[in-house]
Amino acid sequence: MDVPNYDGRIFRPLGNPPNSPTGRYHQNGNLIWADFGGGRLHFGRLVGTCDANGVITATYCQLATDGTVTAGQVTSTPHWTPEGTLTLSESYHRLDGAQGISIIEEVDKSLAPPTPESIRP
Repeated sequence: MDVPNYDGRIFRPLGNPPNSPTGRYHQNGNLIWADFGGGRLHFGRLVGTCDANGVITATYCQLATDGTVTAGQVTSTPHWTPEGTLTLSESYHRLDGAQGISIIEEVDKSLAPPTPESIRP
């Protein structure tokens, strides 16, 4: 498996459902950060590190359109589909105790999330 460089990649939930949150990832060495928003999210941030296999370990915080704030930790493991699409299997644990696994996939850069500065409450 090729180890991805995440800088500039755009991710959405698997299947690219309409009105889904979208994340823009950045990488500098082993440092990873992302900004995301859309759908039910005004915006969110993720910060963490990436190991030699491309596995991301990070903490995130997000603000939903209903005003709720969610925070937690996530470990994201990269996979490549047979078609060559990069996916991340995200094992998350929220501060409220919720936990689970979600899958996100790389999508076209035209689907990049809005910047927090462009959001109008």
